Amino acid sequence: MTPRHVAIGFDTSLRSTGVGVVAAEGNARRALYYAPVRVPASRPMSAALAALQAEVERVLEAFAPTEAALEGVFYAKNARTAMILCHARGVVVAACARRGIPVCEYSPAEVKRAVTGVGSAEKAQVQAMVARILGLPPPIQNDAADALAIALAHLNRTTGLLPFQPKTL
Repeated sequence: MTPRHVAIGFDTSLRSTGVGVVAAEGNARRALYYAPVRVPASRPMSAALAALQAEVERVLEAFAPTEAALEGVFYAKNARTAMILCHARGVVVAACARRGIPVCEYSPAEVKRAVTGVGSAEKAQVQAMVARILGLPPPIQNDAADALAIALAHLNRTTGLLPFQPKTL
């Protein structure tokens, strides 16, 4: 019997974090959940992080993923943006760690290559392939599509469809 693989992918940000949960069933992939976690800009950062934490914990409880993945911080417009992103990533990583869920990270090029076969694919190409692979009607909201792509990339790597070992956080 094939071991159960359910990966949760995160496209983290403070105001709109994409969350996507994907199950691997042999070589097939099935979306279990996908949505952005939206936090109004009117909320201070501390309240935004608390809201993100609550929603991430709700999704972890509901879908019981066995592994998690997120995109690495490889580029930010400025230091403040990078710091805010890292706060949101910390909330996600800590929520997963509290449940004993291993977290891996991938570069944007690794995600694109795992989903489309091309590391320089455009965002629209990635979204179209995510919809096609998972049998979802396009268009998929941007942050949710990115999170699903990250979860797919992780499952394709860890289930042996693609050769590569992820970087565990």
